Amino acid sequence: MRFSRKQDFLSLILSLLVLSLPVFTAFASEGGHDASQWKGLAFKTFNAAIIIGALVWFLAPKIKSFFSGRRQEIKESLESAAMQKGEAEKQYREYSEKIDKASQEIDGIFEMIKAQGVVEKEKIVEDARKVAVKMKEDAQARIEQELSKASAQLRSEAVILSVQMAQEILKKNITTQDHEAMIREYVDKVVSKN
Repeated sequence: MRFSRKQDFLSLILSLLVLSLPVFTAFASEGGHDASQWKGLAFKTFNAAIIIGALVWFLAPKIKSFFSGRRQEIKESLESAAMQKGEAEKQYREYSEKIDKASQEIDGIFEMIKAQGVVEKEKIVEDARKVAVKMKEDAQARIEQELSKASAQLRSEAVILSVQMAQEILKKNITTQDHEAMIREYVDKVVSKN
């Protein structure tokens, strides 16, 4: 039900008069007021009602257009917000799927690296075993080489020592006569061969 501007104006004036009744009642209850004060209050109230009515009369179309425009803006804002929410939810789902895929890829890469690490570890252990065996063989060969070298050196020293001991024994046991007899015997052998 729509009212015309006159009906709106009259209903506004009536509403203001009804609302001003408590002011009149309060003023009357104070007592001791004369007729001029009552006239002044009624005049002020009537002036206020006319000013407010005139403001509403002239500003009502602008106020209505403001609120109807504001209503339209709010409606458009809500529709825009709903669209943005839908787009945001769509993007959220897309990003969530991308994150899930990336997480699965990372897990796959981690498992691959882990498997490669196990293989690399086994290779390193096998290489270490081979190196240890080679080192053991090299050490054994060096030990044998050093033993044969030491054995040869001991034999050499033993021969030298034996010769020295034999010389000393001979020096102690051979007399000058034995020595001359050996020289003659040697010279006889050399002469007889030639």
